[in-house]
Amino acid sequence: MTRNEMADPAGSTYLVDIGEVPSLDVWGEAVRARVIVGDQASLAVIELAPGAIVPEHHHAHEQLGICLEGSITFTIDGHRRLLGPGGTWRIPSNLPHDAVAGPEGAVVIDVFSPVRADWGALPRSSPRPPRWPTS
Repeated sequence: MTRNEMADPAGSTYLVDIGEVPSLDVWGEAVRARVIVGDQASLAVIELAPGAIVPEHHHAHEQLGICLEGSITFTIDGHRRLLGPGGTWRIPSNLPHDAVAGPEGAVVIDVFSPVRADWGALPRSSPRPPRWPTS
């Protein structure tokens, strides 16, 4: 998937409804993302299934995020915290982190800088309506 396909599946506008963006299997079917890509950053709406596990990893990208729905337990550089709607995180470049979605799953927004160009190679999920927004 090219950068333009992630940012704008129609390839014709700067304004896109997130539900029109194809979702990517980031950590298998349990963690899926719809990604908008700019010149310097990526914005991802990520849906995590109940109990979904994002194993410990690190990347060169700075990561900022907020929980919109459900709950998620983050461990960042050994510090663990349960976050619900409105809970935020900041992960500096190359800091180890992992996450586990709560029993109801979670919907989060992550912003990465620089762009997550590596996500362009991830498989697309089968088409389905987004969990968020609900209307």
